[in-house]
Amino acid sequence: MATIQVIDLIDRAEEILQDTTNVRWSQQTLLNYLNDAQREIVLFRPDANPTNESFTLVQSSKQTLPSTALRLLSIYKNLSPNTGAITQIQRRVLDDQVDDWYASTGTKVEHYVYDPLDPKIFYVYPYPSASGQTIEIVYSSAPSDITISNFLTSTDTITLDDIYGNAILDYMLYRSYQKDAEYAGDLERSAYFYRSFQNALGIKNQVDAGSTPQPSTPTQ
Repeated sequence: MATIQVIDLIDRAEEILQDTTNVRWSQQTLLNYLNDAQREIVLFRPDANPTNESFTLVQSSKQTLPSTALRLLSIYKNLSPNTGAITQIQRRVLDDQVDDWYASTGTKVEHYVYDPLDPKIFYVYPYPSASGQTIEIVYSSAPSDITISNFLTSTDTITLDDIYGNAILDYMLYRSYQKDAEYAGDLERSAYFYRSFQNALGIKNQVDAGSTPQPSTPTQ
């Protein structure tokens, strides 16, 4: 649960920028950078803003995530009218072992197939023969922009967990100094804070390694 207040991060940015009277950067500008930071974090760390909810299946193997979803993180279990765990399986395993598995129906889902290259689609096997079957899924969603009408009285908190507070501040400073990139000193500061932002997130070459669903051991 987030407890860091947005205005506190803005105040810290103003102090570092030595612009506490908002001559160069308005509070609204810094808020815009904060909103950008949260979206950027979720881009690199899809698990930073997960949504766990019930999902109603359509009567097809192909399923589409809700419009607010960015990518699937995991599927846990059947909820109703049947229960039971759901495991991920590689598509090639089903292709090899089950003829035309896309058309297989059943009373509850046993496996799901997911390709991160098509992040808003997943497939279930078998798909429910009756309508109304629900399962429990977790997906990554984009944080909504925070809006503040009165910066003096605002108690709004960041959307992401408090652990991302420093990364958000680093990104705000990166964007702020980028505004004056024609000056060598500010360009260097901008690059420094972006590296700090990346380091805070532990960004590596394969940024999805920790958030892409992993296939279970195939059942024979």
